[in-house]
Amino acid sequence: MKAKVKKIQIDFDKCTGCRHCETACALSHTETDTVNPRLSRIKVNVDVAGGNFFPVIAGPYTDAKCTSRNYAIIKGEKYDLCRLCRAACPVKPYFFEPGTEVPLKCDLCGEPPDPSCVKWCTSGALSFIEVEEHVADEPKA
Repeated sequence: MKAKVKKIQIDFDKCTGCRHCETACALSHTETDTVNPRLSRIKVNVDVAGGNFFPVIAGPYTDAKCTSRNYAIIKGEKYDLCRLCRAACPVKPYFFEPGTEVPLKCDLCGEPPDPSCVKWCTSGALSFIEVEEHVADEPKA
């Protein structure tokens, strides 16, 4: 069965590395007016040598180290997909709640979804779109 779901789409070619998305997300997940970047559910990875920036949005937790050997090409540069992976895992030190180390996952900034990162992205690298995805059928009682 197919269902319409909303998700954040990333256009890596448009990211300028401004990190407004990280700041907006961190502010959406705090009770104070202090920015703690570790609260952000989006991280902008930087390739200084290649001059590229690529946002990654927090996804599910996994307790296993990935064995992916796949690569992505961004602006002509080849990157290991580990850098683009959304999972909170033992290999990467981000996407964990500071102090408690509880894995973080993007919550689209609440219900109804209104992602701060998309609103504050001035380059157009992030957009909030609706897509059709396959959803498992509910078991019949």
